[in-house]
Amino acid sequence: QTRIASYEMAYRMQTSVPELMDIAEEPPAMHEMYGTEPGHRSFANNCLLARRLVERGVRFVQLYHRGWDHHGTNPRDDIVNRLPSLCRETDQAAAALVKDLKQRGLLDTTLVVWGGEFGRTPMNEERNGSKFLGRDHHPRAFTIWLAGGGIKPGVTVGKTDELGYNAVEDAVDVHDVHATVLHLMGIEHTKLTYRFQGRDFRLTDVSGNLIDKLIV
Repeated sequence: QTRIASYEMAYRMQTSVPELMDIAEEPPAMHEMYGTEPGHRSFANNCLLARRLVERGVRFVQLYHRGWDHHGTNPRDDIVNRLPSLCRETDQAAAALVKDLKQRGLLDTTLVVWGGEFGRTPMNEERNGSKFLGRDHHPRAFTIWLAGGGIKPGVTVGKTDELGYNAVEDAVDVHDVHATVLHLMGIEHTKLTYRFQGRDFRLTDVSGNLIDKLIV
């Protein structure tokens, strides 16, 4: 019976996909808000699909947008030419997703996390003497934002120096972000500690503190 139940669940999941993926059924006002074009691959389409997944009960949705590695080595990764177009691809749709979740009453129970793996240097990289403008990888200071799911709106935590190079106030570690996200999911990260080969381990690497200023 367990095996039959798993097959039946797989069937239900597969048969629900065509209807789920058909964003053409959304009203024109929704497409205008997101900037979506049915039938064309885009980050905007993925944001709208994310909302459709969430309202159908999917518990984890990941959206990915690539192409932000602007080292300024050629015209294609020159920050002046490339960055504005990437922002146009993502800003409207990401804002629309948060707004859409809120107006449907889903934002309070959905945590939205927008971030990357590191920041970019505040100065021009000039890799190999390139004349194009670009910035190198920079782990010392960067920005992420969170919305919904127990996050206090309108709050900024942290401050950099005048160059934007180092965090100088309320510095937050990645482990702190992980601890906070786990907390908002109802998981106390310190209780996941286990000992192996003479040292403690956990998802926050035996580190991480809640970012209290972010939590409602």
